[in-house]
Amino acid sequence: MPTSRTYQDACGIARALDVVGERWALLVVRELLLGPRRFTDLRRALPGASSNLVSDRLRELEARGVIARRRLAPPAGSQVYELTAWGRELEPIVLALGGWGLRAPMPPGAVTPSATSVLLYLRGAARPSPGALPAVFRVELDDHVWTAESCAGSVTVRPGEPAGADAALRTDPATLNALLAAPSGLDAALSAGHVTATGDLDALRGLLRSVADPAH
Repeated sequence: MPTSRTYQDACGIARALDVVGERWALLVVRELLLGPRRFTDLRRALPGASSNLVSDRLRELEARGVIARRRLAPPAGSQVYELTAWGRELEPIVLALGGWGLRAPMPPGAVTPSATSVLLYLRGAARPSPGALPAVFRVELDDHVWTAESCAGSVTVRPGEPAGADAALRTDPATLNALLAAPSGLDAALSAGHVTATGDLDALRGLLRSVADPAH
């Protein structure tokens, strides 16, 4: 394990920060929580970090056993980064940190949350009614497709096309983030062309409302 920067403290908190405490490291981890990503995907999701800085964090996290590289099977053939089993154990920590950070002041000039960040919020904050019918959604953000599934009072999100979808949504992260806060804006967003939606729009509205109104 690299030791060029260390707190030299035996406490587990300090040792954890030795591994993931560098700037941007936990944001790289955040971007991998929903599945493998290419370098270009990570660079796009972290516009405040230079290519060299993202490369440095990836190299360090790989050396420390938090992430791993692999090459996708043909025809894709792309090299992707993904969390190791140890790295995936960071998920509840990162999500708890995100919930804690929502009470911090918004920094001036803050950029729009990444697609992964918005979808993690959807997954974590949605509370569908236990009596609601299960539904599958195709969600396309930034030219990437995810499957969101609402079932038994919770929502799961995974990368890739659904086998079949009750509704499909195509938009950008900023618009989806706004709709999660104010789902009544869906019709206006559709009319303005900021959102394309097909299928069961009532189910889609229910998904959005389950975030904005946890008692729904």
